[in-house]
Amino acid sequence: MIERLIIVGLINSTEFIQQVRATWDHSLIGSTNLQRIAYWCIEYYDEYNKAPGRTLDDIYYDKRDSGDIPKDRVESLEEDLIDLAEEYDETFNLRYALDRAGKYLRKRHLELHQEKVQELLDAGEEDASIELASTYRGHTSVPEDVLDLSDTSTLLKVENLFTGLCTPLLEYPGALGKMLNDKMVRGAFVSLMAAEKRGKSFWLLDMAVRATQKRSKVAFFQAGDMTEDQQLKRICSYLTKKPSSDRYVGTIYVPVADCLRNQLDGCDKDERQGNVAAFDGGEFELDDIRKKLNREDLLEAYLNYGDDYIPCTNCDEFKEKPLGVPWLRPVTVKEAITVEESKRKIKQFFIEKKRRFRISTHPNNTLTVSTIKNICNSWERIDGFIPDVIVIDYADLLVAEQTKEFRHAQNEIWKNLRALSQYRHCLVLTATQADAKSYEKDLLGMTNYSEDKRKYAHVTAMFGLNQDKNGREKKMGVMRFNELVVREGEFDSTGTVTVLQNLNLGRPFVDCFI
Repeated sequence: MIERLIIVGLINSTEFIQQVRATWDHSLIGSTNLQRIAYWCIEYYDEYNKAPGRTLDDIYYDKRDSGDIPKDRVESLEEDLIDLAEEYDETFNLRYALDRAGKYLRKRHLELHQEKVQELLDAGEEDASIELASTYRGHTSVPEDVLDLSDTSTLLKVENLFTGLCTPLLEYPGALGKMLNDKMVRGAFVSLMAAEKRGKSFWLLDMAVRATQKRSKVAFFQAGDMTEDQQLKRICSYLTKKPSSDRYVGTIYVPVADCLRNQLDGCDKDERQGNVAAFDGGEFELDDIRKKLNREDLLEAYLNYGDDYIPCTNCDEFKEKPLGVPWLRPVTVKEAITVEESKRKIKQFFIEKKRRFRISTHPNNTLTVSTIKNICNSWERIDGFIPDVIVIDYADLLVAEQTKEFRHAQNEIWKNLRALSQYRHCLVLTATQADAKSYEKDLLGMTNYSEDKRKYAHVTAMFGLNQDKNGREKKMGVMRFNELVVREGEFDSTGTVTVLQNLNLGRPFVDCFI
């Protein structure tokens, strides 16, 4: 499978070819068919200065029709090309592929050299074999993990730094996207922190699904919080936007974004959609509506005005200032998720669109970081599945490799998760429980870590999930994100992005605003 990974790199990635071209040696590829395909890729790059991508199909047909391919190779070569076509990848993991290719090509180079030495020994040419063995120099077609600023290869690394390697592997719209997206890149280790029952698992699933929509391959490790059946049922609810239980069938009120000036009739902009206020008679002051507004107020307002009141978020000022408040929109849900609809949605979303999402479920108190590594290595070896995003639900349930005092064991786990993101050059996402004091707070701070504050040292970013301690926001479907730790750039842990959600329909994200 490593040879196939190398060939996929030559087909897909101009940057990959740039890194290996200087001392590329076709003989290091053992498969005759893959050797031939590699030659075509290098030939194409030398002429057009880019990887062939899907042009490889045209190259093959030209070679076949011109007789450049031996007749006894045509059928098997076409089969290999069909298999490789399924691995054309918009999210090719360049750094990981270079690491794996470097180790493999150096090993193959040494093996071939040893074979030549052995051939001379078998032929009785002992002096020649000794001389050949003593003159061996390791293969250097792929740069090792050393950055030499005086070498021209650094220029390629700088170019890569500002292109695909900084592309988010999953994205959110609006204000939440501005907070999260640039942290969701290769090599990052991102965690969510929340008190119990704040929807951490919902958010990890939402992020995983959004990653597949960006063509990222996702490995989701369930560490004991849910069974496989529970996880699959939640995915079906997510895709169908229907509840998993008849308990939530009927009229459901889903929160939508609105402007507080619109609700209090304090807007005279031309962009305003309606001219009816949601509240009058001085129920709320402009400055405190977000602190006092509750679900009962919104339901009463909707029953009073119905569709005559129109929520509005049209102006640019709404996107830039903290003017957002929820409004409720009724949705009629006739039934809970069904078998046939769930199967249809799974087929449409994942199977037909070839979105790669694997779930590995483990009983509580059994999953280790080493197990995660071994499973990923096994998937790569068996069918070439290399995850771009690894999700662990959640880190506090992982088991340490060695017996240590609990706090130090937690530190070791988080340190190993950071190493996992670096070694595999992927995004690692997880969640962690906040401390007992968080139940009495409306906004998490850095003192609300559980067990060991060194968690902050290992993540590249950690975000808090916040709801008021009295449950007012939870009833309305309101969640507030804040930045607890961001390794790159400035951050303000008191600044929040409000997210609207409806977990009964499987959706932790409906809309957002400042």
